[in-house]
Amino acid sequence: MPTRRQALTLLAASAMLPLAPRLAFPAAAFSKIANSGFYRFKLGDLEITALSDGTMPLPLAKIYQNEAEGELQKQLDANFLGTETHVSINAFLINDGKRLVLVDAGTGTLFGPIAGKLLSHLANAGYRPSEIDAVVLTHIHADHTGGLTIEGKRLYPEADIYVAKREYDFWINRSTGSTSRPELDKDFATAKAALAPYISADRIRLFEDNAPPLPGFGSILRPGHTPGHSSIVLSSKGENLVIWGDIIHGDYIQFDDPNVYVTFDVDGHEAVKTRAIALEEAAQQKYLVAGAHIPFPGIGHVVRDETMYGFIPLNYAE
Repeated sequence: MPTRRQALTLLAASAMLPLAPRLAFPAAAFSKIANSGFYRFKLGDLEITALSDGTMPLPLAKIYQNEAEGELQKQLDANFLGTETHVSINAFLINDGKRLVLVDAGTGTLFGPIAGKLLSHLANAGYRPSEIDAVVLTHIHADHTGGLTIEGKRLYPEADIYVAKREYDFWINRSTGSTSRPELDKDFATAKAALAPYISADRIRLFEDNAPPLPGFGSILRPGHTPGHSSIVLSSKGENLVIWGDIIHGDYIQFDDPNVYVTFDVDGHEAVKTRAIALEEAAQQKYLVAGAHIPFPGIGHVVRDETMYGFIPLNYAE
């Protein structure tokens, strides 16, 4: 049994413990492993892989049109999206057991290092660019075609490029309605650069409005965002998926108010009409949709709700 002096010594020592130097343990290092950037699921007999090209921080309240910027920002804030919303850039790879078909090709190097991740995510998913048999374009904007070509060379050397004739005529052939649009000059130059090596190699395949781009794939002309903007339709064993392209930019706002269009639309008012049709059709027919700019992986269902429409993401399944 300790003496009174020993007990007082122990008590004094314990009182000093908070002042003693603490043992330092190293914090865990931040991981250098990036997100895998792909999500795979089955649609009947088809294997679909959503591929992220990255995200772009955009001032959506300024980019959206047809409603007051302040009111738009309130809605974005209510959904925790802030003033610089990270908008996804999505592409989709379809494996039908015979072919690998990529729908849209991301930005490549055009938007800098924050995007342009599709190739690394394609590798994460188990594929190489040389294995892609076809690339189908919903439209010829830089964030959908920039990844076709790097330094003037075809990134998909074995692939044919399928694009709506109406779209090709506008951006490449500079048909009536596209020749006097100085605000689009940069877009015209970017489109030509992305497709030029495929044109030289006779790898461009054009399809008519609402026609199959290639066997097993359908299309729906959805004009406005661009003149030949087309959604791509997949069906297998009674299951249906419509790869929308740019019907929706971001989330929430255009589902609640389809009249809001974006500055990137070639014809905003036509895009509004198209969006109304696409949303109502998806809600009525209950098919899956895949959006290029809906938060990754961008796949889900459209439903009617108390504001207008809502988006229910595809339930995750291994």
